[in-house]
Amino acid sequence: MPHILRNTPSDIASHPVVKEENASPPAMFCYQCEMSTPGGCGSDGQTVGTCLKDANLARLQDIMLFGLKGLAAYREHARELGADTTAVDDVMSETLYFTLTNVNFNFEEHIAQLMKLGAAGVQVMDKLSQAHTCHLGVPTPVRVSQNRAEGKAILVSGHNLDMLRKLLEATEGKGINIYTHSEMLPAHAYPSLRKYRHLKGNIGKSWIDQAQLFQRWPGAIVINTNCIVPARKGTDYYGRLFTYKITGAEGAMKIVDDDFGPLIEKALSLPEITGFDSDETLMTGHHYQSVLGLAPQILEALQAGKIRQFFVIAGCDAPGNAGNYYRELAASLPLDCVIITSSCGKFRFNDLDFGVVPGTAIPRYLDLGQCNDSNGAVHIALALSEATGIALDDLPVSIVLSWMEQKAVIILLALFSLGIRNIYLGPKPPQFVNADILDFLVVNFGLHLTGTAQDDLSALLIDKKAA
Repeated sequence: MPHILRNTPSDIASHPVVKEENASPPAMFCYQCEMSTPGGCGSDGQTVGTCLKDANLARLQDIMLFGLKGLAAYREHARELGADTTAVDDVMSETLYFTLTNVNFNFEEHIAQLMKLGAAGVQVMDKLSQAHTCHLGVPTPVRVSQNRAEGKAILVSGHNLDMLRKLLEATEGKGINIYTHSEMLPAHAYPSLRKYRHLKGNIGKSWIDQAQLFQRWPGAIVINTNCIVPARKGTDYYGRLFTYKITGAEGAMKIVDDDFGPLIEKALSLPEITGFDSDETLMTGHHYQSVLGLAPQILEALQAGKIRQFFVIAGCDAPGNAGNYYRELAASLPLDCVIITSSCGKFRFNDLDFGVVPGTAIPRYLDLGQCNDSNGAVHIALALSEATGIALDDLPVSIVLSWMEQKAVIILLALFSLGIRNIYLGPKPPQFVNADILDFLVVNFGLHLTGTAQDDLSALLIDKKAA
């Protein structure tokens, strides 16, 4: 698929993307076989291993492994819901084999394997999305209470919607309220989940607020996927924290074989919730299938010049002030621009009221859902192209992503595999990408590293007269 970014500087060299701190990365490191030099190949600054694998190939194989980790997460959720992931599993095993010692020393074939891995990412996200909507219904927009809680309660963090469904069923009629945290926010939009009246609202922001939030929260807590943060000194919430399946932490209790009895017992034994009485609300539930229902209105608004541009501002949040870039970017967009988001990075700006596109009823803020719902942006772009007759590479869509861990890697590879170019990525450059690989991504995929929000907005924003 060709790129879907309009008004991109044609001369990449005129828009520098290689940041100074990424210009001189460490040498390669590999110690996976008996031939490795003492301390590992690259430990003394070597750029070529004993097997003659160079630093670029070593880094590309690292990217494969990181992408596989993200792919495995989505594959696991899809399989839990009964999806057939055979084709994805085959790519996973083949890619692992590819990273074995003395298998392949061809740069272009490494890139091809990464694209194959990315294509598997596209496939597994589609399968997971279909499994979610098949089991839980198609999400629709909903306004969710934020930081308001009462009664005996359980706070659920993670991504596993099927686990939440089972918990809601197990706690129905037991006098326990259920609240979501972080990537569980989109759960409120699914018909089969929000039918439970004791699914009440959302508490907190992205995963990075766990230490402070969980310490304040007096009720029970369960984390059903990543991201879990080890408890810090001076906290005592592990005594009321449960983990599910693959997640675990020293001192936390484990839910075994979907037996929620101990969790329910703990929740009932703890005090009722106090100190959470905010009047805030958040919007979620703009699954791509729901957004496609707005296609006629969006088409009309585009043709009338009421919508200038779509900005996909999505990705996973990370600690630190650097992530405030995404809030500044979102808040600075003109009123004729629409934000499409997903993942927990949206918590940097989803408390803002973006309203509607002037002269329309189209929301300026569309929350596709969890990180695995990132595929929705592609479906929307494809539908817009078909409905408008505008080629994908001429659609007024810009993509600015935040990354934190390996699931973001598979999402980026998925986008690259579709031929999507000119993505802006931040807030920090990946350390596992050296200057050679970054240059390759710049030239072949038009990748940009984020700068300042205002500078990037100036580069990305389409002139209204030309729109």
